[in-house]
Parts: sequence; structure tokens; C-alpha cells
Amino acid sequence: MAGILIIAHAPFATALRECVAHIYGGLPARIGVIDVMPDCDPVEVRAFARAEIDRLKEENGAIVLTDVFGATPANIAASLHDTDVRVLAGCNLPMLVRAVCYRATPLDTLTEKILQGGSKGIQELDSSRRSTPAPSRRKLPARPIRHARRARISSARRPPATDAAQFIHLAFGASCCNKKQQS
Repeated sequence: MAGILIIAHAPFATALRECVAHIYGGLPARIGVIDVMPDCDPVEVRAFARAEIDRLKEENGAIVLTDVFGATPANIAASLHDTDVRVLAGCNLPMLVRAVCYRATPLDTLTEKILQGGSKGIQELDSSRRSTPAPSRRKLPARPIRHARRARISSARRPPATDAAQFIHLAFGASCCNKKQQS
């Protein structure tokens, strides 16, 4: 399985990792993040990123996802490019979900799947067309709301992680999202 490293402006990398943990009900193995702070030393971050990619790299290589092409995080990420390390800019959550779902495929296929997921995940929403999947047939367990802010935003119960993965599968065509990744 390919390792995944997210390098982005703080706190975007960590937020993406937390979203994946929410979708899968836990953090899949071999996902690293580097949040680049405004006052960081790019040379130090580049050295840390090199060490992280060496730690995360697996038999089929590694993927580095970054947020904005041409920005400091992307420039740091670009320095990691190698024959077995692909670097993709413009990262969004559908790209990361695809990266997790297809990480056991060859690096060229994985790169293609990630780019497709990223572009398919960008849609104009129109309330006249229903594009959401049908609700789950099983009754959702009651879950306490952890803090008051969430209670003000939504009174609905949060679906379990498997339902979120099924939604991602239906919305973005990721065929393996119902399975948790093994380490």
C-alpha cells in the first residue's frame, strides 16, 4: 500500500486527516501530515518532509498531496518527487478518500484515481435535483452530542462511519470505501 503524506497550510493537512478518520471510523495506517505554519523555515520543513516520506513509503511508493500549486507547501512537496513518489496539488477531501481507497494499486493507477476523485468531487449543487443517496434502512444509534456548538448547528444525529463511507462510495465511485484499511 502506498503511503500518503499531506503537506498544506496549517491547519488544513490535519483537518483532512481528521475527516478521513471520521469517514473510516478510525485513522487508516500510513497517513502523515505536515501543517506548514506562516513563520516556518522551508529548509527545516523540507528536511522533515523527506524523513516523513521515507517513513511512510511502502512497496508501491508514496503519494504526496498538497493544497495550492506554487505556494510554500507545494514547493516543499515538489522537492519530494521521485520515481516512486508522486506529488499532486489542489488537494480536496474526495482526492484523499480516493488515495486511501486505492492505495494498494500501482502508483500510476493510484495517481489517476486520485485525480479523477478530485475532479468528480467538485460539483455545483442544485436543490431542484436530489443527488444524495437514500437514507440507511437501519436505525441509527443514539449518540450524545459532545459539545454545545454542534448542538446549535444541527439537531440531527451524526451517521455512523459506515454510512459516511457508503455516501462517499455513491457520490464519488470509490469501490472500497466500505472497508477499513489494514496496517
